[in-house]
Amino acid sequence: MTENAWTRWPSREALGRAGITRTRRVLVWAVRLLVLALLLWSAFSQRHVGIWGAAAAATGVILAALVSWAFFRTTYEHRLTSSVALTGVLLGIAVAAEATGFRGPALVIWCGCGVGALERLPLGAAVPVASVALASYAALTDDAWLTTAATVVGLALAGYVLRLDAEARGSAQRLLAQERAARMAEAQSAALAERARIAREIHDVLAHSLSAQLVHLEAARLLIENDADRDRILERVVAARGMARDGLAETRQALSALRGELTPLEDFLTGLVSSADGAEVTVTGERRPLPAEASQAVRRVAQEALTNVRKHAQGAKVTVRLDYGEHEVTLHVRDSGGRPGELDGAGGGYGLLGMRERAELLGGSLDAGPDEEGFVVTLKVPV
Repeated sequence: MTENAWTRWPSREALGRAGITRTRRVLVWAVRLLVLALLLWSAFSQRHVGIWGAAAAATGVILAALVSWAFFRTTYEHRLTSSVALTGVLLGIAVAAEATGFRGPALVIWCGCGVGALERLPLGAAVPVASVALASYAALTDDAWLTTAATVVGLALAGYVLRLDAEARGSAQRLLAQERAARMAEAQSAALAERARIAREIHDVLAHSLSAQLVHLEAARLLIENDADRDRILERVVAARGMARDGLAETRQALSALRGELTPLEDFLTGLVSSADGAEVTVTGERRPLPAEASQAVRRVAQEALTNVRKHAQGAKVTVRLDYGEHEVTLHVRDSGGRPGELDGAGGGYGLLGMRERAELLGGSLDAGPDEEGFVVTLKVPV
């Protein structure tokens, strides 16, 4: 037993009614009413007192019941001084009952005080209170000493067992409350994560599509200002329209991804590079479905990498390689180098920072930088 066990109160969950079954509550109240009825019957059945004496005894019984109720309330609120004082009042009522010839009610009150103290008070206060109450019972009962000793020990054990039972019930209630709080926090965290994922998908789609459109539209504007050939201007407008169409398709795909309806990753990469001249896709390893987050990360990084190629390395040959490993999937996007786009610095896009953040959210990594010929982007995502 720890050092503070003598001063520690039973928890409020243990002293309250939460967690008590309906059958047990009915049984407890039946016992209380039975005891109260027996005490009242004992008060009115005494032949040596008159009507006024019986009425006074009944008043004492009702007073004891009210004090007991107050004792239950003060112990629930962990008010030690008030609880001990109320126990003292009950012991005083028992002494008065004994002095006026009502031994039966006095013995019941002393036993109740001993059991209630051990069940509801800190042990440092419960032990002396229970000792006084049970010693009073032992001194004034008419039973044989062996029976009295067994009764006293049994009452003390009953009070302590009730205390342990209440503590176990209180611990169960606290664990249940913690589990509910943990589930609620988990649900809120999942909701926030899902909101972040949706926001990330929308941002990625818009950043990729709109930045590409901006490149072509700004190029068309510059061509118009420089009185360029009509066909060149029309080519840029048509390209921007194509980007808008692709953006709409990507938006639909993002919605499908949020619903868990993803097309095969290999088909997506093939369709992605089909519009790029000099691009090819290679897939190695054992092909298998990927988790939605990992699949989306590969798709978005491939999109952003190819967008950067269009902006910064026009005319470059691009190779896209997807490697299925045992514990991770790796995407390589490499270009052979080319001329900068007409608006190399236009369009913001999601950029390498966004790609790296997406990879790190999944526990993966992203490396991007120049090599001997051009630029290479490598994404690794655990699966």
